[in-house]
Amino acid sequence: MRVCVIGAGLSGLAAAHALRGRGIDFVCLEKAPEVGGIWRMPGAGERGPAYSALHLNSAKQLTGYADFPMPEELPLYPRHSDVAAYLRSFAAWAGLTPHIELGTEVVAVRQEPDGSWTVTSRDARAAETVRRFDRVVVASGHHSVPALPDPLPAGSESFAGTMLHSMDFMDGRDFTGQRVVVVGLGASAVDIAADLSRHAARTLLSVRRGLHIVPKQLYGMSVDLIAEAPWFTGKTFAEQRRFVEEALLVARGKLSDYGLPEPDHPVFSSAVTISDEILSRIRHGAVVPKPAIDSLEGDRVTFADGTSEQADAIVYCTGFRMDFPFLPAACQAAPQGPVTLYRRIVAPDRPGLFFLGLIRPVGSITRLVEAQARWMARVVGGEVALPPADVMRKEIDGYLGGIAERYGLSEGSSIQVDVGRYVQELQDA
Repeated sequence: MRVCVIGAGLSGLAAAHALRGRGIDFVCLEKAPEVGGIWRMPGAGERGPAYSALHLNSAKQLTGYADFPMPEELPLYPRHSDVAAYLRSFAAWAGLTPHIELGTEVVAVRQEPDGSWTVTSRDARAAETVRRFDRVVVASGHHSVPALPDPLPAGSESFAGTMLHSMDFMDGRDFTGQRVVVVGLGASAVDIAADLSRHAARTLLSVRRGLHIVPKQLYGMSVDLIAEAPWFTGKTFAEQRRFVEEALLVARGKLSDYGLPEPDHPVFSSAVTISDEILSRIRHGAVVPKPAIDSLEGDRVTFADGTSEQADAIVYCTGFRMDFPFLPAACQAAPQGPVTLYRRIVAPDRPGLFFLGLIRPVGSITRLVEAQARWMARVVGGEVALPPADVMRKEIDGYLGGIAERYGLSEGSSIQVDVGRYVQELQDA
């Protein structure tokens, strides 16, 4: 049995560790020149989602691997460079480094009639290598293809300033003295707006739809540690929601008091934004909330409320599209619409193809990815047998039905999972 793991970020390393622990032969192909995934800063000529202000939003105790905790000397929420260094240390400690080929981009994955997989990769010198594997694990993440508003605001083609996606943003100091509009209210938008507000002449935050903004700590406890606490997990879902909503009112009041739109949905019915900074920056006047952009003309940005401002730059923090261009169209986890994977891991019509990390929990993803990796290794090693494709599709339909009822069904919501329930599901499988 030989396995190809694509990606050497948090998910890929978890997959490699689980395979090595069971004595299964594998190679891990990583496009970047270093281990670290989204936590390493892009080098010259690279693009990536990391930026200078990026820190963990989850506590280090839950973000480190179970067998290799994060160093005690690190702060509770380490910065990106600390996380990237930790991942490199884990790869060395776990004996994974000899199995990782850096600077190696996977350009094509094709399934053969006998069920095996042909993987074509390209190294830094553009030399291509073709290899045959029994299984393929896609752990390359879903933060590689920027998503921009479609359509862009009227007049975008004539905007006199700079327009960029968060993927191309590095440091607020690059915009010193400028007037900048940040579009979005997700994690990258609030981080980037807070960073810009220390350097730009004026920072505007354009928000189309309200989201629940949750501080990293409530009652002195990290929110992801609260989510794991027995006293919290023992509550019903309605009780959990009520507890968090009351805690948020105490911690920060109403979002409309900050000039932000109130969410049109209860907490836990959509993704939340974790931030300790953005509301403080708004209260101090360093970040000014605005509604959605209506149109652009020259250097002027007009918003949905009719107000307009001059701007030198617009930073679109509007997320990413799930895209795996190296896979055949029939293998895509989400070519359009919701992700349809058995146990959020297996493509039912391609049982030799696994996806790790294609999930979105409230809190740290590490424990979930490790559970996915262990289950995947058991399947690959023959300890767990996959059910027929129709049974896998039935499980997927049941899961997506629950998602639709709770969140409404979309590409993003279809990867939402509850931490405790999902881990238990994989352990029991």
